[in-house]
Amino acid sequence: MREVEALARQAREAARAMALASTEVKNRALKAMAQGLLDRQAEILTANAADRAAAEGRGHPPAFLDRLRLNTERVRAMAQGLQEVAVLPDPVGEVTGMERRPNGLWVGRMRVPLGVIAVIYESRPNVTADVAGLCLKAGNAVLLRGGSEAIRSNTAIAAVLTSCAETAGLAKGAVGIVATTDRAAVHALLKLDRFIDLVIPRGGEELVRTVKEASTIPVIAHEKGLCHIYVDARADLPMAEDVVCNAKVERPGVCNAVETLLVHGEVARAFLPKVAQRLAAAGVELKGCPRTRAVLPHIGEATETDWETEYLDLILSIKVVDSFEEAVAHIGRYGSGLAEGIVTSDHGRAQRFLREVDAGVVFVNASTRFADGGEFGLGAEIGISTQKLHARGPMGLKELTCTKFIVLGEGQVRDSRPGAG
Repeated sequence: MREVEALARQAREAARAMALASTEVKNRALKAMAQGLLDRQAEILTANAADRAAAEGRGHPPAFLDRLRLNTERVRAMAQGLQEVAVLPDPVGEVTGMERRPNGLWVGRMRVPLGVIAVIYESRPNVTADVAGLCLKAGNAVLLRGGSEAIRSNTAIAAVLTSCAETAGLAKGAVGIVATTDRAAVHALLKLDRFIDLVIPRGGEELVRTVKEASTIPVIAHEKGLCHIYVDARADLPMAEDVVCNAKVERPGVCNAVETLLVHGEVARAFLPKVAQRLAAAGVELKGCPRTRAVLPHIGEATETDWETEYLDLILSIKVVDSFEEAVAHIGRYGSGLAEGIVTSDHGRAQRFLREVDAGVVFVNASTRFADGGEFGLGAEIGISTQKLHARGPMGLKELTCTKFIVLGEGQVRDSRPGAG
């Protein structure tokens, strides 16, 4: 599509200017963008109300509607996120690892922007502000393509951000939005490797799979968040109740909410009735393995499909295990690599969990809900990478840059003759 290619061309031009933008100008733009969201929140909320009404009319579930919903508090949180990014250290231009070689050359690395980043996402309109702020602070241009369910909200937010960024001195086209619900626009975007350096999909499995299969551009994928918490035989059980309930109930429709609870058989009869009572009071539907249902006979049966499911809802599957090793094996088989946790007072077992569990974030005695760039001091995150190349876990400013080698010499020339060094 010509409109999408024109946006990408403009973003490529803007990226050259963004790579040279000073920290002062970038921070000024971020602060202006934050104030713009507050000043124009009425029009943003009006657009969001229209999106939510349309989604309700299509029968979307409560968890989906919660991800879509904006209110004064969430707009304020978007603005606060931009303010926080503005005060973070600028990674661009950082030089590290300068070492002198035997021939007198100094060799090191300099941190530089990636260039043009396209972010394709679903449902949550706050992502529009979060990723724009991070990409700009890291010296990149950004192309945004949100889901059709939030088209009005995303367009309204992007209009504010674009206007404020340009007024503050950033290049025209540094923030671009693909403001169409036509899916052909996404496929067109994914073929523009001449202009775009990286694609980041944020959303469900279908979106991520589609992007990975169709893209000719490198992709950093945020796969599903199938998170586990293992309650060890030596867990503080009241603490475990608090951690599990928070991880499931605090906001069930997000990727770092716990979906499967693993409980050691030695504490199952003491722990399960109490935690089940608290979860049920919060409206959580429980499903369990046969050993779990022997303790909680009133709950549903968990099937193989449940162990593989990211519910994003008030549903929790429970499995009783015989050992630490069985719990880790279950996580290894079903986990998505986003966040996993253990509750234990055994230091050695906690250390084993940290070493042996393969995930972007691994917790000891804390809720998986903390798997978030903001909670880790990164400012607003662009997503949580479940891959291992380039970036893993919550992605902040440094993850939106790469490095180039810099070499400082005094006239050295290389002699490639045998024995010449």
